[in-house]
Amino acid sequence: MDLLTVAQQRYTTKAYDADQTIPQKDLETLLEVLRLTPSSINIQPWHFLVISSDDAKERVTHAMTGGHAYNAPKILKSSHTIVFCTRTDVSDEYLKQLIEQDASIGRFRDASSKQTQADVRKGYVDQYRQSEGGVQRWMENQTFIALGEALFAAATLGIDATPIGGFDAETLDAEFNLTAQGLTSSVVLALGYRSEDDFNAKLPKSRLSKEQLFTVL
Repeated sequence: MDLLTVAQQRYTTKAYDADQTIPQKDLETLLEVLRLTPSSINIQPWHFLVISSDDAKERVTHAMTGGHAYNAPKILKSSHTIVFCTRTDVSDEYLKQLIEQDASIGRFRDASSKQTQADVRKGYVDQYRQSEGGVQRWMENQTFIALGEALFAAATLGIDATPIGGFDAETLDAEFNLTAQGLTSSVVLALGYRSEDDFNAKLPKSRLSKEQLFTVL
């Protein structure tokens, strides 16, 4: 399937068939795509909760009550759900972990180039700390790049998906003890295969025209 066909056919799934499960090989492919997601200065500020058990799905829905209750069935009937988490800060320890990972795979020709990279990365982090929204907002922007990668990868694999922002992040963070780990939940992605009852599968895709979206200079 070519890329344009994938983009044309993917859509936001509204109802899942609880009897269908994503094959393990496809799930592993999807998770590897997430691992390889690009990020600014390769900060990789994310952690992913891969939810597969019924108990864990139920725990996710604790954050989907009241005005968000309509999202709970998507989670409960999904094959898998991924909670995309973002670091709340960047510690010196984490920066050291990144630079040592770079060094372990041979990205530096000598100690000087390693130190230069460490200084540059820390400089950018310090710069973003002073920006509007701070370092956490910058990092969360990177996490949404990972969401985009996952959506397209899922569609390529024939897996249906639903990105979900309608949940109480404070409740979800508490449910999985994320705050103590220096993380916060940013977005939730339900994955699986559509139900015959999914009304959205039968509707035409609605997008603004090229003339409205693109300015070629």
